[in-house]
Amino acid sequence: MKTIVALENLRFRARHGVSPQERAVGNDFIVTVRLRYPFQKAMDADTLADTLNYAEAYDIIKAEMAIPSSLIEHVAGRIRSALLARFPLIEGGMVRVEKANPPIAGMTGTAAAEIEW
Repeated sequence: MKTIVALENLRFRARHGVSPQERAVGNDFIVTVRLRYPFQKAMDADTLADTLNYAEAYDIIKAEMAIPSSLIEHVAGRIRSALLARFPLIEGGMVRVEKANPPIAGMTGTAAAEIEW
């Protein structure tokens, strides 16, 4: 059985980007994390100790988003590393960091960096 814990479409205001303007003003970012985590015991026992604590995972993501970086690729990598350090039972997953309004003339969508492992 494959079990997944997900935190999806988390919204942050952060100062990630290469240009001085992005670093000064900031931008809106969307983070989605899907983690393969063995929570079979929690399905039976209904105890938080038997699964990944969403609140702790959110706090880790929030802390990493607060550290200014030039590249969203770097931010995604830091989020992955921090989650793996705190929750060693993670078996695999996905981290996606999207920049809502990248400073590209005429672009109306998002730019994203995604890691799957």
